[in-house]
Amino acid sequence: MLKIIFSREDILRTRVAPAADPVWELVLSLHLLQGRTRDPLLTAWRRTVARGLRTDTAENYRLLLALNPPRGYFPDFLTPYASKDGLDAGLDAVRSTPVDLLRRDLTLLAEENLLPSSASALARGEPDVLHHLTDSMVRYQSLAVTPYWSRIQAAVEADRARRARAMLDGGAEGLLNSLRPSMRWVDGVLEVLDYPDSRELHLDGRGLLLVPSFFCARTPVALLDASLPPVLVYPVDRLGGLMPESGARGDADAAQRDALAALLGRTRAAVLEATDEGCTTGEVARRLGISAAAASQHTAVLRNAGLLVSRRDRNMVLHTLTPLGRAVLDA
Repeated sequence: MLKIIFSREDILRTRVAPAADPVWELVLSLHLLQGRTRDPLLTAWRRTVARGLRTDTAENYRLLLALNPPRGYFPDFLTPYASKDGLDAGLDAVRSTPVDLLRRDLTLLAEENLLPSSASALARGEPDVLHHLTDSMVRYQSLAVTPYWSRIQAAVEADRARRARAMLDGGAEGLLNSLRPSMRWVDGVLEVLDYPDSRELHLDGRGLLLVPSFFCARTPVALLDASLPPVLVYPVDRLGGLMPESGARGDADAAQRDALAALLGRTRAAVLEATDEGCTTGEVARRLGISAAAASQHTAVLRNAGLLVSRRDRNMVLHTLTPLGRAVLDA
C-alpha cells in the first residue's frame, strides 16, 4: 500500500491536472501494450499499434520499449513534471535530464531488466541517445496515441467534471474522497490500495497533482523519487474504449453520421448547451423544463452521436461534452 501523508497546506494545494497528459499517456500505453492483461476495450487498439510497430524499423523502438517493461519499476525521468504543459515541454525536459538522475534511474531499472547497449550511453547523458529516445517517443505517440486523442481527452474531461463536482460539493476532502474504490482517504492520509510495494510519501507542504489517465491500469501510479514534485496518476473510465482506425471504423462513422442527423431540433441544442460544464440528467430536465425521461432520451441521442459522455456516480448520471460536442456547440 502507498500512503500519501497530507498536511493542511497539502490539502489546500492539491489539484487535478487541467487535461490529459500526453507523456504519461504515451508511457502508460507502452506498459499496456506489452502486458499480458487483455482488456477487451483495448483489443483493437493493441492489434493496430502492434501491426504499426512491426512495419517500422525495430531499432527505432528498442530502447523505448526496454525502458518501459510491462510490470514493475520504470524510470521517473520519462514522465517529467513539465509534461503537464504538453508533449513538447515534456520531451524537452526528458532531453534535459541531469546525468546523475539518468544514471540512478537506469541502475534501478537494470536490477530486474535486461537493457540494450544504448542504455549505457543514455546513462552517460549522451545527447545523440537522448534525442534518439525522444524521437522514438514522438514516433510512437503518432502511432499509438495521437489517432485516438479525442477519445482519450473525452474520458479524461468526463473524469475532471466528476472531480469538479466532488470539489464543489465537499471541498478538497470531497475531491479526495471521490477517488474510491482504488484509494481511500482517512484522517489526512490517502491510501492507494493494491499498490505493488509498501511505502509512505510525505508531501511536506508541496500539495499533490492528481493526473487522470486513460491508459493507467487498475492501480494508480506515483513517482519513486520522493524529492520530485508529487504526482499521482489514476485510471479513468474508458467510456467504451478506443475506436479502431480501420475495418469497423467505417461502420462506426456511418452510425455516427446517422446519429448526428437525429440532433436537429431546438431542444437537443439546448441539452448540449446545458451540459457545457457537466450536468446530471435531473439538472437537464429542471433547466429545460422537460421530463426526466425526455432528458434521458435526448442525452442518449447526443451520446450516441459522440457529442456527450455519460458516467454513473451512485444514483446520478453526469453528462459532459466531448471535444466534438464542444466544437459543435462553439460552431
